[in-house]
Amino acid sequence: MNKLHSLFDSLQEFDLGNGHQGSFYSLRALEKAGVGPISRLPVSIRLVLESVLRNCDGNKIPESNVKELANWQPRAERTGEIPFVVARIVLQDFTGVPLLVDLAAMRSAVARMGRNPRLVEPLVPVDLVVDHSVQVDFAGVPDALQRNLEMEFRRNRERYQFLKWGMQAFDTFKVVPPGIGIVHQVNLEYLAKGVLSSPSTVNDQPATIYYPDTLVGTDSHTTMINGLGIVGWGVGGIEAEAGMLGQPVYFLTPEVVGVHLKGELREGVTATDLALTITQLLRQAKVVGKFVEFYGPGAAALPVVDRATIANMAPEYGATMGFFPIDAECVNYLRATGRSEEHCRLYENYYRAQGLFGIPKKGDIPYSTDLELDLGSVVSSVAGPKRPQDRIELPKLKQEFLAAFTRPLMENGFGRKPEDLRTMARVNTAKEVHPFIDHTYGHRRLGVEPSESEMRDQHPAPDTPEQVPPTAFPKAESEIHHGSVLIAAITSCTNTSNPSVMLAAGLLAKKAVERGLRVNPVVKASLAPGSRVVSDYLNQTGLQPFLDQLGFNLVGYGCTTCIGNSGPLAAPIEDAINKYDLIAASVLSGNRNFEARVHQSIKANFLMSPPLVVAFALAGRVDIDLTSEPLGKGKDGQAVFLRDIWPTMKEVRGLMQSALKPEVFRKLYRDFAGQNPKWNE
Repeated sequence: MNKLHSLFDSLQEFDLGNGHQGSFYSLRALEKAGVGPISRLPVSIRLVLESVLRNCDGNKIPESNVKELANWQPRAERTGEIPFVVARIVLQDFTGVPLLVDLAAMRSAVARMGRNPRLVEPLVPVDLVVDHSVQVDFAGVPDALQRNLEMEFRRNRERYQFLKWGMQAFDTFKVVPPGIGIVHQVNLEYLAKGVLSSPSTVNDQPATIYYPDTLVGTDSHTTMINGLGIVGWGVGGIEAEAGMLGQPVYFLTPEVVGVHLKGELREGVTATDLALTITQLLRQAKVVGKFVEFYGPGAAALPVVDRATIANMAPEYGATMGFFPIDAECVNYLRATGRSEEHCRLYENYYRAQGLFGIPKKGDIPYSTDLELDLGSVVSSVAGPKRPQDRIELPKLKQEFLAAFTRPLMENGFGRKPEDLRTMARVNTAKEVHPFIDHTYGHRRLGVEPSESEMRDQHPAPDTPEQVPPTAFPKAESEIHHGSVLIAAITSCTNTSNPSVMLAAGLLAKKAVERGLRVNPVVKASLAPGSRVVSDYLNQTGLQPFLDQLGFNLVGYGCTTCIGNSGPLAAPIEDAINKYDLIAASVLSGNRNFEARVHQSIKANFLMSPPLVVAFALAGRVDIDLTSEPLGKGKDGQAVFLRDIWPTMKEVRGLMQSALKPEVFRKLYRDFAGQNPKWNE
C-alpha cells in the first residue's frame, strides 16, 4: 500500500458519482501552484505528466521531472527523457512467453538464495492475450474454426501449459485463452477501464487513489487503445519487464503533432479509407518518434471504433502514438461495451475534474506542428502493393498495379517486362501433387536470426512440423495469372473492431449472393475477427451465412493472415506460382503488407476495408477498375458492378444497433473457459 505525497498541494478530491469522494493528483492544482501552463499542454502530454507527478518519489522520479514536463514547449530541443510509470501491461503470446520465462527464472534465483520466491511478482496488472498462434490451415469449410483450433493446441500444448502455470503462480498475471480474440481488440472492448484505482494511505489513513489508465504492450499496435483516450504504445521485452516490476519506462520528451480534423466522411467512404489516408499524410510529414494528437470537430464526430482504426496504424505512419482525447464518445463506448454505469460516471467525473474532458478546438493548444485534413476529401482507397503508406485511390488501382509490374525493384516495383503480363497458368486443385502439405509450406523462412523488432512484429514459428491433408482445400480448376487474387482475408483488429465496416462486408456479401455472384475456389478466403462479439452480431443480423456462401467462413479468433499466419495454399497453386514466377495478390483488412509478410509466395499485397476485401475476392483480380468494370455476371446474365451492391450508410446504421449491446459484451467476456473448453483439458 503506497503512501501518497502532496507535492505542490496537488493531492485533491473529486466526486465519484456515487455520493463519495476519491483522491487524485490534480493537474489544475499543479497549474494553480505556478508550476507551469498545464492547461495549454497537449492532452497526451498532460496524461503522462499525471503519472510523473503521482509517482514522484524524489528518487527514481525527482521533482525536477515534474517541473520540466509541466513546462513542455512545442518547439524546444529534445534532450531530456521522461520517466513514465505505467498502470498496466498487455502482452501477446509470442512476446509474452519469454517474459514469463524471465519471471520464472527470477523466482528460481530467489529460491536458491533461500528467500521466498513469491517476492518476485509483477507490481502492476499484466494481461496476456493468446492471439499469435492460430493459423489458417483450414478455410472455406463450415468447421474451419474447430479444425484450426485443434491444430493450434497440438502445436502449442507445452507453451499453453506454461502459460496456465503462470496464471496460478502470479497474482497479477492473467491470461485470455486462445480462441477469444486479438489482444488490441480485447484490450479495447474488455481490459481497458479508462480510470484505475489503488489502495493507499494519506496521513496514515486509508484512502483510494484514482488515476488514468495507461499501459505499454509488447506489440507495436498497442496504440489502438489511443482511440479511447488512453496513453499506450508498443515496447520491447526489457522495457515491458521493467514496467511490470514498477520501474519507469524512459522515452525522449516528444514533439506533439496536432492533426486538425474537420468535415465529415462522404457516402460510401469507410473508416479504413480514412486510416489509409492519414497513414499516407503522416508518413509524408515524418512523425517518427513523435506523439500525434487528433483534434477539432471532425475528430469529435468520429465514433471510438473509427478512432481506434486510425490509432491502430500509428506504427505504419511512424508515430509513437495516434491519440484522441477523452470526450462523451468515450463514455458512450464504455457504456455500450458493457462497463458498469457506476464506472462510466466515475470515468467522466474524473476527467472533468482533471480538465481533460472534451476534444480541443483549433487554437486551444500550441502543437509542435499543425496539420489539417478535411474528412470530406477522403475517397475509397487501398494501399500497396508493398507498403501501407502507398495509398491508391480505388479507380487507379488497375493502372498502379500495371505500372508497378514493370517498375524497378528498387522503386517498389516488380521489375518485369510488359510482355510477361500474358503469362497464364492453369491449376487443378483436385489433382493431388503432394499427398500431404507441410503446414509451413509457403510461410516465411529466415536464414538469419531476426532482430528484436522483427520478432516482435512477426508471427511465431510453429513448434513441430504438422501436416495439412489435401482435403483442407476446395477442389477447383481455373486459370491464374499476374494480379490474380489468391488470398482474401477479413482479418486484423485494425478493422474487425469496427462494426460499421464488418456489417458493410456482410451486407455486400448478402447482395452479391442474391445477385448470383460467387468467389472462385482458388481464392483462399477467410474471416478471423478480433473478438467473439463480431460473430455474435454477424449471426444476429443474419449476414454470416452470406459470407459463408462466398467462402468467408470463420477460421479463428486471432491475428492469422495479418501477421503471416495465412497457412498454405493448395499445392498446385503454389507450384504454378513458383513455376511461372507469378505476381499473385492478396487482399486483406490488415495493417501491414510488406512483400512476403502475408504469404511467402504472394508478392503483391493490398490493404483495404472488409467490404472491399469481399469485392476483390468476387472479382478475383487486382488489375481491375471496380468503379467502371463489373465484378462478374449475375444469375440473370447481366453484369454486376460494385456500385450495385455497395451498402449505403443508412443500411449500415440500421444494423449498428445490433452490434454494440452491453449484455453481449458482458456475456462473452465473462467465461473464457466456457467459450474454449480445450483450454481446461
